Amino acid sequence: MRFGLFIPQGWRLDLAGIDVDKHWPVMRDLAAYADGGAWDSLWVYDHFHTVPMPTAEATHEAWSLMSAYAATTSRIKLGQMCTAMSYRNPVYLAKVVATADIISGGRIQMGIGGGWYEHEWRAYGYGFPSAGVRLARLDEGVQIMRDAWRDGKVSFAGRHYQVDGAIVAPKPLQAGGIPLWIAGGGEKVTLRIAAKYARYTNFTPQPAGFAHKSEVLAGHCRAVGADYDAIVRSVNVNTVIGASDADVKDRLRRVRDRLVGYIPQSAADAMIRGVTGPESASGTAEQVIERLQQLRGLGCEYVICYFPEAAYDRSGVELFEREVIPALS
Repeated sequence: MRFGLFIPQGWRLDLAGIDVDKHWPVMRDLAAYADGGAWDSLWVYDHFHTVPMPTAEATHEAWSLMSAYAATTSRIKLGQMCTAMSYRNPVYLAKVVATADIISGGRIQMGIGGGWYEHEWRAYGYGFPSAGVRLARLDEGVQIMRDAWRDGKVSFAGRHYQVDGAIVAPKPLQAGGIPLWIAGGGEKVTLRIAAKYARYTNFTPQPAGFAHKSEVLAGHCRAVGADYDAIVRSVNVNTVIGASDADVKDRLRRVRDRLVGYIPQSAADAMIRGVTGPESASGTAEQVIERLQQLRGLGCEYVICYFPEAAYDRSGVELFEREVIPALS
């Protein structure tokens, strides 16, 4: 297994209480720590408004952060899980990504999906088209980006996007273009898009769901003539790890207490359930290893971890790096 680390950027209220002028030093220093350690990649989210509800708390923009991390790290891969296709014109996005790849020395990963957060869509003037339209844009946009990175020039006449001789120069440093991570588990459309274009997929970490989505992906690969075994299957997990059950409980209490300062208690409780429920890998190191071994046995090769306390207390990240990564790498 390989491991990625989400860097807190405010979206999940994970910079709340820290002065805004300290946000970048906190994010930069955690990225530098990951760059010097066992993590294969670092990640950010592509969102504009906080969850579980919009608040006035900061949410830093994903591609600005990509360029910043490209300039301030030296080894680690850099990704977003995931960029919303409709938030940026795809050939413009291809240009942004190529520039970030140049700055990074060839380390950018392209996480891409259809997008889902209706409130921010409407607030930013994007409307909120049907899932079918959002996924059709994803399919067209991925083709545009792939061709732009491969050829340095692209034309495309689609239903949703039209490009006429757009030059994307310089091309990315990575041979063949930026690795595409197609995120989402939609069985009819998203996983078919992944079968056609992805080097990586990203869907549910629930074991039964992961096994089922893998079977669906394999079926799409057979249908389109793609090599299923060449696609790396990944998951995102929420993680609070401690030296003992009591330590884990205490860490969760501190996370909840911090959230209650910004959202209602019921919403904070729901967020904590997301850190301890079936989409999590929380507990002692032994418990986390057991959880991830189960996913590895189902063919999961890549895990991206979100630590809700990372901006305030790095000890959980350090414990995971010290105990869990060596056991599963």
